[in-house]
Amino acid sequence: MNENIIKRNELLATKVIKGLESRNMSGHYAASKEEALRKALELIPGGSTVTMGGGMSIHEIGLTDSLKKGNYKFIDRDAYEDKRAAMLAAYDADVFLSSANAMSEDGVIINIDGNANRVSAIAQGPKKVLFIVSMNKICADVDSAMKRARNVAAPINAQRFGLSTPCSKTGSCMNCKSPDTICCQILITRFSHHKDRIHVILVNDSLGF
Repeated sequence: MNENIIKRNELLATKVIKGLESRNMSGHYAASKEEALRKALELIPGGSTVTMGGGMSIHEIGLTDSLKKGNYKFIDRDAYEDKRAAMLAAYDADVFLSSANAMSEDGVIINIDGNANRVSAIAQGPKKVLFIVSMNKICADVDSAMKRARNVAAPINAQRFGLSTPCSKTGSCMNCKSPDTICCQILITRFSHHKDRIHVILVNDSLGF
């Protein structure tokens, strides 16, 4: 990665972390995917019950594989025949893993969901929520973060799942009410009443979408 981009990301991450701290959340900066993995494992005590919502970034830093191989009780939705049971188990987990569709520079986190299992667990339930967020998802403000979530992340996810939504065909949000829509719930996480519940690892890389 270009040295100027690295320096810019370091400076921006400092600003985002201050914003998170002002919102009773914790931020951490990782210069690489490998560093992000090490930091994530530091934040997850051995023996913890861990589960996750959808999040390509979590897989891309190698966290999912490490949890499956390590001393953790990892609730793998893909291994559950009863998907609802796996989703419900998330609310009593020690650690819930997620990425973000977008974040503002002052620490507001935006997530869009279809089934609401991810956004509901972020809002309430698990003892700790750990976000893996790459620097390409940081936006100037909440409005631009919302636009990114709806016009970048949502269309790509709709295409990834083979859904017949207008955005999967046009590449941008059409504010649809399609039966296939994945924009059913939008969660804006702007403050945490519970200190140290929400942690965000900012990764100096381009992860997810």
